[in-house]
Amino acid sequence: MIIGVPKEIKIEEMRVGLTPESVKQLVAHGHQVLVETQAGAGISCSDEDYNTVGAEIINTPEEIFAKADLIVKVKEPQAQECLRLRPEQTIFTYLHLAADKKQTQLLKQSGCLAIAYETVTNNKGRLPLLAPMSAVAGRMATQVGAHYLEKPQGGSGILMGGIVGVSPAKVTILGSGTVGRNAAAVAIGMGAEVTVIGRKPERLNQLKAQFGEQIDIACVEAYDLPKRIISSDFVVGAVLIPGAKAPQLVSREIIRQMRPGSVLVDVAIDQGGCFETSHPTDHKSPIYIEEDIIHYCVTNMPGAVPRTSTYALNQATLPFILALANKGVQTALLEDTHLLSGLNVCRSHITHKNVAEAVGQAFVEPKNAL
Repeated sequence: MIIGVPKEIKIEEMRVGLTPESVKQLVAHGHQVLVETQAGAGISCSDEDYNTVGAEIINTPEEIFAKADLIVKVKEPQAQECLRLRPEQTIFTYLHLAADKKQTQLLKQSGCLAIAYETVTNNKGRLPLLAPMSAVAGRMATQVGAHYLEKPQGGSGILMGGIVGVSPAKVTILGSGTVGRNAAAVAIGMGAEVTVIGRKPERLNQLKAQFGEQIDIACVEAYDLPKRIISSDFVVGAVLIPGAKAPQLVSREIIRQMRPGSVLVDVAIDQGGCFETSHPTDHKSPIYIEEDIIHYCVTNMPGAVPRTSTYALNQATLPFILALANKGVQTALLEDTHLLSGLNVCRSHITHKNVAEAVGQAFVEPKNAL
């Protein structure tokens, strides 16, 4: 199979779909790998690094898309990339279609097969290809919050861990999954007062068992959420429904009552965000102030640490990429229900139920579309 790795073109996105080590494994299995020149520059991997392990370096993205059977990326295809896709070609990347009707329509029009990292499952019902980036984003979220709480950044001037005789920052994390757990770990390490609010008692109890008295937990249905948000210095939005739009948990009215200079980091922004005042930002202009509150809503947070993120992602994605290449896309999908759950668009049909509901279009069973 011919596998194409174009350079990412989303603003300030420095990750790359395949590392040289992953390319080496694919070539060893008899596949041809085309890598766009300088695609790995953001992770300090040169064209020579890729060429040494058997990749062919290609000068233009147009040639990559024209030749490859399987396109491997990191972020959702931008409009010009969608227009390069062709019928029966497969793209394997993060898609986040629930909050992006335009991309959904372009993928449908292309006739391609679009497999989303974020909806591939495992036998525990979890999302193994989303988990590594969620871990990175969770850890980054607390770093970001601590930075923007500083007065020179426009924050309220609070040190995350406080000091003897002075209270630490009050941190609230909405969501007890991978993002929430990692955000909590870093916040606790900084000495903050941390509360995690979620909907799954088993995950909340796991957090309590892990962190003990260093953390408070609460089920959202049995908690005074507005009161806690209003009193918080820093809030992380980390709520996820696979394939669907994120639930909007915090209203503008609640945000208006927070202390000026408090910080919101909406890690759920890829799926629409969970604060009413959220809208997407990028690494060039990561924040905005609304209702006197700092909002950080960067849609590709892990792109700020591209080497860590790319290597972590490849550990998770490579087995699936090998399956697609070795077996052929259709056979690989039909033999693995977990990979099949990642199929979001197939031959102009939407094949993930939550995505179809989010964009208001018809759902077709993936096996029927194949």
